[in-house]
Amino acid sequence: MPRKSEQTTRQCLVTRDIRTKDEMIRFVLAPDDSVVPDLKMRLPGRGVWVTARMELVQQAAQKGLFARGFKQKVTLPDRLAELVAEQLELGCLSALSMARKAGQIVTGFAKVETAIAQGSAIGLIHASDAAEDGQKKLAQVVRRHLGSDGELPLVRRFSAEALSTALGQGNVVHGALLAGSAGKAVRNQVARLDAYLQPDIRDSDSGQDDRHAADAS
Repeated sequence: MPRKSEQTTRQCLVTRDIRTKDEMIRFVLAPDDSVVPDLKMRLPGRGVWVTARMELVQQAAQKGLFARGFKQKVTLPDRLAELVAEQLELGCLSALSMARKAGQIVTGFAKVETAIAQGSAIGLIHASDAAEDGQKKLAQVVRRHLGSDGELPLVRRFSAEALSTALGQGNVVHGALLAGSAGKAVRNQVARLDAYLQPDIRDSDSGQDDRHAADAS
């Protein structure tokens, strides 16, 4: 049994690499034997795990690896890899909503500028359709207060409409995440989505001899 300070690992269905659970996507079988992503890792039943990269989920589906992993015939939903991406996006937007309720996000150019100046901002949010001028001005504010090499994690995946809906406000173009667990949760969720959508890049010498059997789900 792993110690509390250690992260439990699982084996990827595709690459056979051993990774921590937070680097992976868990899949389970629904009562109708369809494959269901379990992003929160809470659904009952035996799970199989795939490294959280879109192209690896696609490979698992295309090569019939889910049937092999579950040791039975399974039904795959159309566009399974895209479905996972959509659910990850919804998780990000939900985290933004929670950050608003926790008071750990501010919106509007002036409030974002103030948060940067006060050192309370832990990340910036720009709508994907925001004008370049506003983004450049806030980048200058960051450099002015954090130094020439200063930067803050940036979220720029969602449209102004999507941000406005998630935050329950009109015309959200710029925002700042503030220190606290809810603000950090947004950063973590967005980082997970970013990683999922990136091409899978694995070390060519990733330690084949060091791999071991995965823990039971």
